[in-house]
Amino acid sequence: MSHCELEDITLHLNDRISSTRRVLELRTIAKDQDKRVILGKIGQDILAIDGLLDQFEKCVGRQKDLLKHLKELEGFFEEDVQDGKNLRDNMPTHMPRKEQPAVHGIGPVGQSGPVNVQPVQQVHPRKTSKKQIREMEFITSPEFDTIPQYMKGRLTYEQLNTAVESINTAVTGKYKILNQPAKTLNNATRKLHQRFKEEENKDTKGLFFIVEADIKEFTQMKVDKRFQSILSMLRHCQRLREQRGGGITRYVLL
Repeated sequence: MSHCELEDITLHLNDRISSTRRVLELRTIAKDQDKRVILGKIGQDILAIDGLLDQFEKCVGRQKDLLKHLKELEGFFEEDVQDGKNLRDNMPTHMPRKEQPAVHGIGPVGQSGPVNVQPVQQVHPRKTSKKQIREMEFITSPEFDTIPQYMKGRLTYEQLNTAVESINTAVTGKYKILNQPAKTLNNATRKLHQRFKEEENKDTKGLFFIVEADIKEFTQMKVDKRFQSILSMLRHCQRLREQRGGGITRYVLL
């Protein structure tokens, strides 16, 4: 029912109530034989008013349900807008870039023509060394398509790779500290260094891993249900595995 129809019911209801009031006022001066007719008229009006009130109540209930649904949609839209802003402000490095057009200018002999621009040398991943920090590879589009829908929910391909980038940030932050001599660290980083060492065991030797505390320490990503869903998708894509022990869950890069 539209807003205009709701107004029409309200006006009609007010008219019925006014009509009933006038009939009640006329009853006091009516003759006895007319009072039965007046009472019948009042009964009919009351029944009509009762029907209108039922319609009005149902209409208000539907409007409340609609308002609740719209508020839920507003929350979803605000979350999507925020995700879009975060993606815009933190553009993942794996995203393809627009190719630069050929630059025209004056050649070395004074002739106009395309300038010979050297292509940007591609940076190839170096072999892992003792001091080098390993990073998780980004999820490819075909890999993302293999993730079951119940795992993905409303999470997009870009959002998943943004999470991968945050995990890499945490890994880099942690192992940069671990790769430094403890004597060169300040009090805060020395405490982190000590915690990192305490979280290691014989099964983590030579592996790169983080815990939830590292995510909180080095990134702005929330450790919530959505984070757990992201971990499930990364396990599905064989980017990490969990290792539990000593009351700690370690997320080991594969």
